[in-house]
Amino acid sequence: MEVESCGYVPVNPDEEDHEGSSNSSRHAVILEPGDHRISVMDEGCAARALLEDGQKPFEVDQGAKPRRIDSGIQRPRLSSLDVFRGLTVILMILVDDAGGIFPAINHSPWDGVTLADFVMPFFLFMVGVSIALAYKRLPSKLVATKRAALRACKLLMIGLFVQGGFLHGINDLSYGVDISRIRWMGVLQRIAIAYLVAALCEIWLKDEADPSTKIVSLFTKYKNQWVLSLVLTMIYLSLFYGLSVPDWQYIASSTATNSSAPVTFSVKCGLRGDTSPACNAVGMIDRKVLGINHLYRKPTYLRTKQCSTKSPANGPLPPNAPSWCQAPFDPEGLLSSVMAIVTTLIGLHFGHIMVHFKDHKSRVTQWCIAASGLLIKGWILHLCGMSLNKALYSLSYTCITAGVGGILFAAIYTLVDVYEYRRPMFLLEWVGTHSLKVFVIVACNIWLLGLQGFYLKEPKNNIVSEISMFFICGQLLETLLEVFQKQAIGFFTLPRQ
Repeated sequence: MEVESCGYVPVNPDEEDHEGSSNSSRHAVILEPGDHRISVMDEGCAARALLEDGQKPFEVDQGAKPRRIDSGIQRPRLSSLDVFRGLTVILMILVDDAGGIFPAINHSPWDGVTLADFVMPFFLFMVGVSIALAYKRLPSKLVATKRAALRACKLLMIGLFVQGGFLHGINDLSYGVDISRIRWMGVLQRIAIAYLVAALCEIWLKDEADPSTKIVSLFTKYKNQWVLSLVLTMIYLSLFYGLSVPDWQYIASSTATNSSAPVTFSVKCGLRGDTSPACNAVGMIDRKVLGINHLYRKPTYLRTKQCSTKSPANGPLPPNAPSWCQAPFDPEGLLSSVMAIVTTLIGLHFGHIMVHFKDHKSRVTQWCIAASGLLIKGWILHLCGMSLNKALYSLSYTCITAGVGGILFAAIYTLVDVYEYRRPMFLLEWVGTHSLKVFVIVACNIWLLGLQGFYLKEPKNNIVSEISMFFICGQLLETLLEVFQKQAIGFFTLPRQ
């Protein structure tokens, strides 16, 4: 057997790695059940190794750095994926907290994309990549299906708890939810649905034969998944542009009068293929299937020019505001979630490249080619009239956001896993490893609700109120100092002769 100079040598699969054995100074890597066990003699070696055992060659993945734990050998996590996930969580917290102050980074009121509009597609993209790595070898398809279903149910239940209305929000210390008004959909609910569909695709819709590293063979192995992606896209486009949206009504409190009595608003439609906030098929399907009382009550189109005097920020309704401004609309609705599944399947393809291409250069090259193709396609669709729209999750939005996600993932992979700049990314990697906990505690304001639960005599005398008052006083003092400085400069400045 001829071994390249990298220093990988084959060992007996039945041989134990005891401390006193000849292999004790080496780090074993178990690729998968049924594969070869190899030992790494030189951890610093970055060259590609190809070993032959009889007629069965196999390659060693450059990105598979061995890691020893007390209980045995553990396959390492992909650091770049954790860093990307952590970066997305931090971005989400930033736009949620600062979006009201800086509308430019907040969600786009309707057409167009801003920084905040990339958060959801990035999460879905990473879910697809993770699924490809987690299900590359399946000892039992039924067991894998059961685990995927349980994980999806877990995400769904957490989403219903934190976003369904059980926690009433900041400045409201009550809790509980009226089932007749619970919000069924949300961020975690959408991720749960996309995860389950993509996981079932990876478990059941792929050929068993391992392809060569050629991209054509890769598409052949996963052709059923790509057919499903095409079918889902066609279903979305057919329903979105083919359904006629009739007139509809909803009940809300009127802001035009001082009375808080509910008022019935009528919205005139009778249109087909409309992309406006009032008469699109996405909202119609949610109203028919989920019920208008179960939709999100603070949609982004409240910040459009038609509905806000301070657009693109939140503001009072204009005097001539259209009737649909106060209507509920869910940005994580049913039809738009179809394209969210497509984003996850795109991420699944990027994960397949990771699994089947073993060297860094090939991976990054294939990722950049795929991402560039998505960006070009999305831009062409946008120029042809299919506007970028996060609330509707349009096809152009799907392609653009997935393409940007692919480019960013390739850049982070190159920085973290190829050049091994992990120390500067430690915080992002930690956040990515604990992303669900950080999302629930920080992004859903659980920590603020907990702080508000401790107050002095009255609920309004809580820690959050004191901190807010401190910042308000600080901003007021800063404004007064600026005014005083301008007046002083004007007083001591001599007029020109």
